[in-house]
Amino acid sequence: MNYKIPDFYKHILILILSLVLILFTQWIKILKYGDEAAPITSYTIMGLILLGFFAILGLIINKLLRNFPIAFIRDFPILGWTSLASLLFCGLSNEIRIAVQSVDFLSITTPILTYAGISVANRLGDLKSLSWKVAITGIFVFLGTYLGSAILAQIGLILANK
Repeated sequence: MNYKIPDFYKHILILILSLVLILFTQWIKILKYGDEAAPITSYTIMGLILLGFFAILGLIINKLLRNFPIAFIRDFPILGWTSLASLLFCGLSNEIRIAVQSVDFLSITTPILTYAGISVANRLGDLKSLSWKVAITGIFVFLGTYLGSAILAQIGLILANK
């Protein structure tokens, strides 16, 4: 029997896994750094639930507006809808802002970077089919970004007399 899970439920399952990984990462930071790390409080749990709610709201808005006649709104990314929903709710309530703020930012980046790595690894076949010119462009982009960052950092150090 070949049972296919709808995409919306796949997104929800990935979201739940992400929230658990964020909580796990924050807990590991507490074990490693002790009092220096952000503690896990009831606000942290509420913040994770709210972040999940914002993500689900972004998914729902995106699904509802798929057939919207204006292309800009129809093609607006899910991350954009999620960001707008979170900005709206955080602007409306100070309690929501405090709860979301109690979730450690670096704990959020760990699962995001993991999913980004998995996503790139799953598309290596697509990268092989692209022209060799993409690799050269990528090298120049990385080199330019690195040199630009180094130059700006050096200017900052010179201005700070260090």
